[in-house]
Amino acid sequence: MRLTVAQALVRFLAAQHTERDGEQQRLIAGCFGIFGHGNVAGVGQALLEAELHGEPDMPYWLARNEQAMVHAAAAYARMRNRLSTLACTSSIGPGATNMVTGAALATINRLPVLLLPGDIFATRVADPVLQQLEDPGAPDVSVNDAFRPVSRFFDRIDRPEQLPASLLLAMRVLTDPVDTGAVTIALPQDVQAEAYDWPEELFERRVWRVRRPPAEADVLAEAAAMLRSARRPLVVSGGGTIYAEATDALRELAEATGIPVAETQAGKGSLPYDHPNAVGAIGATGTTAANALAREADVVLGVGTRWSDFTTASRSLFAHPDVRFVNLNVAPVDAHKQSAIALVGDARAGLEALRGALDGWAADPELGERARALAAEWDATVERAYTLRHGPLPAQSEVIGAVNRVSGPRDVVVCAAGSMPGDLHKLWRTRDPKGYHVEYGYSCMGYEIAGGLGAKMADPHREVFVMVGDGSYLMMASEIVTAVQEGVKLTIVVVQNHGFASIGALSESVGSQRFGTRYRYRDPATGALDGDVLPVDLAANAASLGAEVRSATTIDELEEALRAARDAERTTVVHVETDPLVPAPSSEAWWDVPVAEVASVETTRAARAAYAEHKRAQRIHLSTREEVKTQ
Repeated sequence: MRLTVAQALVRFLAAQHTERDGEQQRLIAGCFGIFGHGNVAGVGQALLEAELHGEPDMPYWLARNEQAMVHAAAAYARMRNRLSTLACTSSIGPGATNMVTGAALATINRLPVLLLPGDIFATRVADPVLQQLEDPGAPDVSVNDAFRPVSRFFDRIDRPEQLPASLLLAMRVLTDPVDTGAVTIALPQDVQAEAYDWPEELFERRVWRVRRPPAEADVLAEAAAMLRSARRPLVVSGGGTIYAEATDALRELAEATGIPVAETQAGKGSLPYDHPNAVGAIGATGTTAANALAREADVVLGVGTRWSDFTTASRSLFAHPDVRFVNLNVAPVDAHKQSAIALVGDARAGLEALRGALDGWAADPELGERARALAAEWDATVERAYTLRHGPLPAQSEVIGAVNRVSGPRDVVVCAAGSMPGDLHKLWRTRDPKGYHVEYGYSCMGYEIAGGLGAKMADPHREVFVMVGDGSYLMMASEIVTAVQEGVKLTIVVVQNHGFASIGALSESVGSQRFGTRYRYRDPATGALDGDVLPVDLAANAASLGAEVRSATTIDELEEALRAARDAERTTVVHVETDPLVPAPSSEAWWDVPVAEVASVETTRAARAAYAEHKRAQRIHLSTREEVKTQ
């Protein structure tokens, strides 16, 4: 079949599917794109043919920002449990490099996205071309080489013959839960338009099976023996539990054994917030319930977690002198962390096997009673935070409470950066495994609205509530236009606090007095940014982008606006001002942010003393498996 490289690429992608547990779906469900000279005549023309003739079936969506379209694709993949994703095409130059941040986010969060940036001419006959990076020592280097460190797979197609093998390697990475992330195939603009005779087999329907590898039997027995020996066990559930659709298996294990379950950012929703075994968020942004149990735990079962610094409170949380870890994870790199018994395998298969191996054993009932009492205390704390009635401006925790009350059990809250991810982690009452969508691997400002777009596209039957601070909104509000154009209905809650609330609080905690974190006029008398509030009108901005806009000044007005937005048929932005100086309830855990060792500022010196005290609690877990066996 004689097609251009770009036409062959589109036809191939339309024929790729995944299968898990007998259910199949499209691997590449469609393509976001912004066209320029580097892709308009290649991938752009191929997508036009697909749209005009319906063969192959490859839906196209016009984005407004290249970074945003990668965020939307990552959010789509997350909602689909990494079994389906979107492609993103851009021109060479700034269009391509705009996608680098999105690639980093996808790879850090281990979410599959396919990136198709245009590239400079493979023939080089017109060098240097527009937007070409001239490296006198390496003529084959282009700006697209910036994708290499942030992609799980990178290739550049300099000849048509290279395409089939590269595509098969790329699909393998996209469908591998261990290696997945951003997959980048750079396409020189002349090669995209070049014709070639392709074998028909390249375009046949292909199914990539996502298997559930079981853990080794002897390691499973060792892990079960370790758990049976525990007096105060704890489960820490991560994103892998949700991606593997293992939440039912986790619930059954917890109910059978009585082990409390704490949740990471990505794992939030592993159990409903009010389940008897649920103790909520863990770590630096966790609940006092989960963190108290973590400090006392002698055996910790990590399921699908990569043990980030927020989860471990910078390795200061698990304080029991003899604490030991069992890690159930499909990725060996994560299974071996914390000097754990590495139970390498699929989360659902592993949890089901563990339940069988632990049949007849249960934790001390006193542990369950303590966990339920601690969880009830925290839930009362949440209720107080939801109903502060702070004034004249409400607290952010009250805004979160209002959104939680208005949203339904299957609705989705989306957030990524600033103070809200931490507040949501500890305060949001999650009722569904897909009800909590906070990007916290990269915590990328600007993800929120684009991520909400991708989440809604992945599951149109859920209401999506995007929560975004003014700082993050100003970074990237562009995909409001895309949502309006495509009729993708979102409810976007813009929390206006005139600055960076999260970094302001962090700055204060390290003795830097919120320096450079407020949106203020520069005071000519002092030279500092401590003048009046800037006259920024985000509500007017949202309206100019095509959204319906509602503003609220009180929590009662906010709930009324949220209900109207929920029931509306188009994207609505709800604007509310908050007091950035009212903190959420403390997690009573720490996060390691170094403080200046010497300073003339008294607040910094005081913060350094507190930092040194916290550092004493840090520990690296170095127990060997032989030591574990003798416990």
